Amino acid sequence: MNYRKTRNIFDPGSPEPFKLSRSKIELFTTCPRCFYMDVRLGISRPSTPPYTLNSAVDNLLKNEFDLLRKNGEAHELMKKYDIDAIPFRHKDLPLWRGEVKAFEGAMVVDEKSNIMVNGLVDDIWVNPKGEIIIVDYKSTSSVKEVSLEDEWKKAYKRQMEIYQWIFRKLGFSVSDTGYFVYANAKKNLPKFDGKLEFEMTILTHKGNDSWVGETLVDMRKTLVGNNIPAADNSCEYCAYRKSSVDTVSKWKNDHKG
Repeated sequence: MNYRKTRNIFDPGSPEPFKLSRSKIELFTTCPRCFYMDVRLGISRPSTPPYTLNSAVDNLLKNEFDLLRKNGEAHELMKKYDIDAIPFRHKDLPLWRGEVKAFEGAMVVDEKSNIMVNGLVDDIWVNPKGEIIIVDYKSTSSVKEVSLEDEWKKAYKRQMEIYQWIFRKLGFSVSDTGYFVYANAKKNLPKFDGKLEFEMTILTHKGNDSWVGETLVDMRKTLVGNNIPAADNSCEYCAYRKSSVDTVSKWKNDHKG
């Protein structure tokens, strides 16, 4: 079996814009070596199982906000958190969500890097000034108060800022303020009764997308080079690869002859 992918591999000699998803920008941000091996060499990190429960919550939230979108009404959560906005109506919203062409989403070409960036947005609201607001749905189950302060949630903030950057490039007036609609499944209830109960929260993030364009230029420079970036000490995948190679080499040396 061949574990190397054969599609979406970067060709340094091609003049065409190279398409990269929002998740590939995150991969480069966390580990340039893993990014290079994936996009240039076709050797991806192991895939993880889909989070089907999270997807179900996302779909239900989209359905709920879409009902209000038709009538230009605000959601009760928006009123609770004093958010002066309503769900945004636009003919391309299904496309931006990937509901028309799977995995396409909102898409734009960055001229400096010649990289085409795409991402799937969960929702968009609009305020009275006509600024669109990027909204992301998240679900979890935690007894702790939901916040954006965990170290690994920096990726959530970068995700939102990439979407803000994309829609500015598409010509929209975009609010710096974005929202995470969090569904936290309660797990301290006395009975299950075949259903989950969620506590709904909206968390605010004031984005700064100034890093996105510079990062895309750095990604292009990395991809056109013929040197694999050094392993990142904090990357568990790089550590695993190195440990595997070292272990196999030691085993072979110990069992010569």
